[in-house]
Amino acid sequence: MDWDREFMKEAIRLSAEAARHGNEPFGAVLVKDNQIVCTNENQIYSRHDFTYHAELGLIRKFSEETGITGLHAYTLYSSCEPCFMCSGAMVWTNLGRLVYGASDIDLCELIHEKGSACSKIVFENSYLRPEVTAGVMREESLAVLRSYFVKE
Repeated sequence: MDWDREFMKEAIRLSAEAARHGNEPFGAVLVKDNQIVCTNENQIYSRHDFTYHAELGLIRKFSEETGITGLHAYTLYSSCEPCFMCSGAMVWTNLGRLVYGASDIDLCELIHEKGSACSKIVFENSYLRPEVTAGVMREESLAVLRSYFVKE
């Protein structure tokens, strides 16, 4: 079984749910030993907290619920490349692996802005860095982002 695709499907599904709940379309899934242990969607508008991105919210939620703060044995699946803030949180929790769909550059091209390789910039300047797999189900992730950000 292609576990990366299976778990990315859930992250992308959560990104669509976030948009249906009035938030921006980003979703995240935390996995250990091929089992989902926590999920989260972007909640910046519904929580009135612009730091409650899917990834950072997931890390907060998981840590609060379990007391676990070291994530070296976990993989985080994100529908889109994490921003600088979320990438920083992944460094501080010593995340083992990050898998994402669309890149920040992909997203920013949709909204006519200049993006960056956020996670790469953060991770390459840190001694704690997750292994990264980029572009898993990129087109499916972009479809959700496009439906939210591109108004024709």
